[in-house]
Amino acid sequence: MGADKPWYSHGVRFECQPDCGKCCDQPGGVVFLARNDAQRLANHLNMEVEDWLNRDCTRSRNGRYILRSRDEDGVCIYLNQDKTCSVYEAKPDQCSAFPWWNENMVSNRAWHKTVQLCPGLRQTDSKVVSLPVIQEHLERDVEAERGFKTW
Repeated sequence: MGADKPWYSHGVRFECQPDCGKCCDQPGGVVFLARNDAQRLANHLNMEVEDWLNRDCTRSRNGRYILRSRDEDGVCIYLNQDKTCSVYEAKPDQCSAFPWWNENMVSNRAWHKTVQLCPGLRQTDSKVVSLPVIQEHLERDVEAERGFKTW
């Protein structure tokens, strides 16, 4: 394969599995937020953005807003007991982008770790996610990682 074509250029089989939630229940996981995520989630929860940021977010080491984790177990505050997302319709772009995060696709080793974590990547009968869709998710992941420090 040429240098200009990524290893995933022919697409990758993937489909979220029911009641999985493995991508959301990793203690210490960090969800970076794009500005549009903050607006969308605040609207979804009928809150002002500033109030939502104060209630449901914290800051990364360099000051970007990130989604708060639960104190008791370090996983996402929006993950329900049944492993479903309580804000699914408005979830952050970085959540929607999983497993298509740049950090997951940067090397064979990183991708192998992602495949081990995610049962949706181990289903041989799953639909193929095409290159344009993967690239769109990678771009959203970049935007979320860039994040924002002030509203």
